[in-house]
Amino acid sequence: QVQLVESGGGLVQAGGTLRLSCALSRSILNFNAIGWYRQAPGKQRELVASIRSGGSTSYADSMKGRSTISRDNSKNTVYLQMNSLKPEDTAVYYCNAKLQVTVEGALRDYWGQGTQVTVSS
Repeated sequence: QVQLVESGGGLVQAGGTLRLSCALSRSILNFNAIGWYRQAPGKQRELVASIRSGGSTSYADSMKGRSTISRDNSKNTVYLQMNSLKPEDTAVYYCNAKLQVTVEGALRDYWGQGTQVTVSS
């Protein structure tokens, strides 16, 4: 069983910063990719940023230039640094880890419980 525990959410004013953390119960190098998703009320969950096992990263257009995803392999933790936050960034942020479970490449998703980010105007 894989566990993901997020932390770092909270209430911040527009223009502020937050750093989210996702601690995994297993070495993060075991996973094909680890990402941050968010879901605002009444909206679908969307990918914010991800980091692959090789270290490459990708970002949603809405977060490019305002966020940085990184990892600390020794702590099995992935971070999401968010700057210049906007009210529209308000959402529950979830950590996701994709683990290859078959030799054919099938992936299994693991999710954390989510952490609330609220940006006030």
